[in-house]
Amino acid sequence: MALTELALKALKPSATGTNLRDGGNLVGTVRAKAGGAISVTFSYTYKREGKFKELACGTWPAVSLKNIRLARDQARTQIEEGIDPAERKRAEKLETRLADAERINTALQLIARMTVRQLFDKWLAGDLAGRKDLGAETKRGFEKDVLPMIGDRFADSIKRADIMQVLDVITKRGADRLANRTLSELRQMFGYAVIREWVPLDPTVSIQKKNVGGAEVERERVLSPNEIKALPAALKDAELIDSTKHVVWLILATTARIGEIVKAKKIDINIDAATWRIPATNAKNDDEQVVHLSPFALAHMKKLVDLSKSKVWLIPARAKEGKDETHQDPKSITKQISDRQLKFAEREAHTGRSANENALVLGEEKWTPHDLRRTSATIMQSLGVLPAVVEACLNHREENRMKRIYQRHDYAEEKKEAWRLMGDRLEALLSGNVIIGSFPKSA
Repeated sequence: MALTELALKALKPSATGTNLRDGGNLVGTVRAKAGGAISVTFSYTYKREGKFKELACGTWPAVSLKNIRLARDQARTQIEEGIDPAERKRAEKLETRLADAERINTALQLIARMTVRQLFDKWLAGDLAGRKDLGAETKRGFEKDVLPMIGDRFADSIKRADIMQVLDVITKRGADRLANRTLSELRQMFGYAVIREWVPLDPTVSIQKKNVGGAEVERERVLSPNEIKALPAALKDAELIDSTKHVVWLILATTARIGEIVKAKKIDINIDAATWRIPATNAKNDDEQVVHLSPFALAHMKKLVDLSKSKVWLIPARAKEGKDETHQDPKSITKQISDRQLKFAEREAHTGRSANENALVLGEEKWTPHDLRRTSATIMQSLGVLPAVVEACLNHREENRMKRIYQRHDYAEEKKEAWRLMGDRLEALLSGNVIIGSFPKSA
């Protein structure tokens, strides 16, 4: 007789181990759990290739008797079609396990894949941490132009088109040099990732500067003697911060970089000895430099010392509540000078900036603090200072490795004389004792 749900429900724990036949080779074995609950595990017995096999069809009451019989009937159909139901079931389990494993593997791969933002953070903590500014300048640029556009994309999915889209936005606002620099930094970051096999390819490959901001033209701006003579009146009309005026003259007198002056600490300045030590941490090439201050340079250095209200910094930044005291941002001086030469800019004056928007115009070309350094070096050269000494005053590291190894003279005395000559030249120009022009040679 066929089993019924009612008969199964009437089973007692004493029936444990009993086999119940439902017909059609479907047999159930009774089990009693510790609490007295009854379950019946059904299997279908069939013969395949001369051997008897069993196929599990479900356990009542978790599976209804109706569905258990349906499983038996499906097995019969498979046998009629030449399919071994037990092997089919085993294969289905394996396929399910394989699919689960693939899903887990895919999930793990997604977890392992890093976004551009995560890649940048690793690069920042790795290579960029060795830079003087700890990567702060690069971080500002990426947070402005790169990460908002592709930061949340997977790094290994970035294509050349994505890089160009980022760079095109920068070039459209006229920042060609910044676009070139951003390309260089993206190339460094993806190179850092490729070598560690975080991404398979560098998407910046084949992108050249000519595709972005164009080839960069070296600046040649040098202030002429007449422009230097006109500079004091221009600085007065420009109504610059007093410290900025002295920084301008100090760059001309010492060939120092603007950042080296702005980051100077009072402890490194010896007014009595007329020397200023630029520590390696402030020098662009990590080479310490001792500048011998000419009387002209010393006068402006004294003014800066007197103007400073800080015990530490020569040119302190404006104090901010809750922030440690630090030096002024070198860019602020560059901006002050740029905002007073607006005739060369393709923009209107920014709100709140100087009303003397063209007070610092000298000649037909804009000048920058870095041009003052070039001007100083050029004047030194015109005064007969040897090129090697000029390079030493500029604190340029010798590019030829063999020269660096074997030629160890530091040109200390020669630099001191060069700075003195430069100071004397500036004093002469500003005193009006120098006549500028072309004169016929005497017979």
